[in-house]
Amino acid sequence: MPTKVSVYIAVSVDGFIARKNGDIDWLPTGSEDGEDFGYADFMSSIDHIVMGRNTFEKVLTFGGWPYDRKVIMLTSRDLTLSPNLTEKVETLRLSPRELLQEMERRGAKGIYLDGGVTIQRFLREGLVDEMTITTIPILIGEGLPLFGALEKDIKLELIEARSFPNGFVQKKYRTATSQ
Repeated sequence: MPTKVSVYIAVSVDGFIARKNGDIDWLPTGSEDGEDFGYADFMSSIDHIVMGRNTFEKVLTFGGWPYDRKVIMLTSRDLTLSPNLTEKVETLRLSPRELLQEMERRGAKGIYLDGGVTIQRFLREGLVDEMTITTIPILIGEGLPLFGALEKDIKLELIEARSFPNGFVQKKYRTATSQ
C-alpha cells in the first residue's frame, strides 16, 4: 500500500500561513474549550512528519519539541542537530518523489507534510493525497502564501467541511492525483 501524504495546516482568510518574516503570531495558541479541530485524529493517521528547513527552524522557537513522530527535514544546506534531536529528526537532501520512494521503502504508512515551500513542491509533483485546511478568521494583508505558482490546475474533491463556534472553517480535500 502506498504511503499517504497529507497536509494539515491553518491559513488566514487571505491565504497566508505566516507573515513575510515567518512569524505566526496571528495564530491562536489554543482553544478555550479544549477543541483540537481534529488534530489528534489526524496525527493518529501518520507515522512521519516531513518539513522544510524554514518550518523546522520555526518549530525550534516553540520552546519544546512538539512531536512524538519521526521528523524528516528536507534541506539543501548542512545542519548540525542538537544532541537532544538526533533521534527525533533526520535531515535528507531528496526531491519530493525521491523522498516518497524512500518512505515507502521504509514502510511508512502516512506522512504529515508541513511548510509552505515543501507543500508547494509536493503539490507540483502530484504527490499530495489529502489536505485539511483550517481558515482562521483574520486578514493579515501580506505574508507567505500556502499555494504558489502551478504549471497546471490541481482539481480538488471536498471530502468534509466543518465550522466551529470560534469562527474557524475547516475543509478537507482529496486531490485529483490521489483518486
